[in-house]
Amino acid sequence: MVIIQTHDLSVYYGSHRGIKDVNLAVEQGEVFGFLGPNGAGKTTTQRVLLDIIRPTRGSAQVFGMDCQQEGVAIRERVGYLPGELSLYPTMRGQAFLDLLASMRPDPVDPAYRQELVERLNLDPSRRMKEYSRGNKQKIGIVAAFMPRPDLLILDEPTSGLDPLMQQVVMELVLEAKAEGRTVFFSSHILPEVQAVCDRVGIIRDGELIATERVEALTEQQFKRVRLTLRDTPPTDAFTLEGVTETDRTDNTVRLEVTTGLEAAMQQALTYGLLDIDTLPVTLEEIFMAYYSEEQTHA
Repeated sequence: MVIIQTHDLSVYYGSHRGIKDVNLAVEQGEVFGFLGPNGAGKTTTQRVLLDIIRPTRGSAQVFGMDCQQEGVAIRERVGYLPGELSLYPTMRGQAFLDLLASMRPDPVDPAYRQELVERLNLDPSRRMKEYSRGNKQKIGIVAAFMPRPDLLILDEPTSGLDPLMQQVVMELVLEAKAEGRTVFFSSHILPEVQAVCDRVGIIRDGELIATERVEALTEQQFKRVRLTLRDTPPTDAFTLEGVTETDRTDNTVRLEVTTGLEAAMQQALTYGLLDIDTLPVTLEEIFMAYYSEEQTHA
């Protein structure tokens, strides 16, 4: 079942581009990571899904419902953590969570809410103005997760948290997935995206330039290999189309290969190929490759 669907979704703020022709399909029970630098269009897309802002053209549906026509019904089934969380400075954390719980159509399980508070090491008895940035973020996380919504939309959920708490949030995301719920979140922390996401979308200058399963994305972009050779090759031995030598030590050469793997192996054989290792490529490296292409073409 498709939970989020957009078709040629575009938002312009006057003459300024927010997003352009974004086409997304997020399935039930998957964790979808939405990647891009600040200003790329991540938050704009999330706000359209929640009917906080309206698209200039195109359409968006959540749970099969139109985001503009049935926004209230959609929000009743969504847990949302905004990137810029606004809180009432004099209200205590407990009262704030009570208020949000009272606005949900279904009762919030108090035991699960307390579990979230304890796992995040949050003191809800304090006033909002006394909270650090990290504790304010924890309040937002509890608020988003506590109703066990069908869909979680999280904008930079681990922002301001220490590494231990970041790990707790990722555990909560995986638990939501295990329960069959759907998570759509943006993040700058690419290792955590790689650790929990089924698929990722990369958005650049408001346009969705890639949507892939994480493992497929890392396999398709380029391969990294380490060759151990009997004889030392000259420095230009692997100057081949689609092949870049990145490092060498004695008779060990590291290559990044996009299209010329066969030619590289044939060349390696001429120097006595003793061993070959395939080295992992991270999502962060893929992400940076997409943006370095942008700079090259600029």
